[in-house]
Amino acid sequence: MYPEYLVAPMRQDLTGAGFEELKTPEEVDAAVKSEGTVLVVVNSVCGCAAANARPAAKIASKNEKHPDKLVTVFAGMEKDAVDQARGYMLPYPPSSPSMALFKDGKLVHIIERHQIEGRPAQMIADNLIGAFEAYC
Repeated sequence: MYPEYLVAPMRQDLTGAGFEELKTPEEVDAAVKSEGTVLVVVNSVCGCAAANARPAAKIASKNEKHPDKLVTVFAGMEKDAVDQARGYMLPYPPSSPSMALFKDGKLVHIIERHQIEGRPAQMIADNLIGAFEAYC
């Protein structure tokens, strides 16, 4: 685990934009299994989370069509909650950062780390927005 003082600003980056932080497996279950659409962002301390993933998630969340719920778990911190979220993302391997869109509890779209690294935030946001337009 990372020191909380280190990750606090990274958590705030998303929670300040309206994302709900999930810290237990039960919270993850309740969010993912809920009716409607849910975007789960697996947050991370890495540079591509700071430069690409978090900015993209914030840009996309402002789209007219967006998920009913915006939630996040933090890799390297609340291990049980992250593992639970990743379980819903199978068969995709664990990836930090990553973003997954669920509709009525079913995975309908995912963006893995290899699709985040080296790509501009707007390109990633456009990918999410396309999924929001299709499923939300």
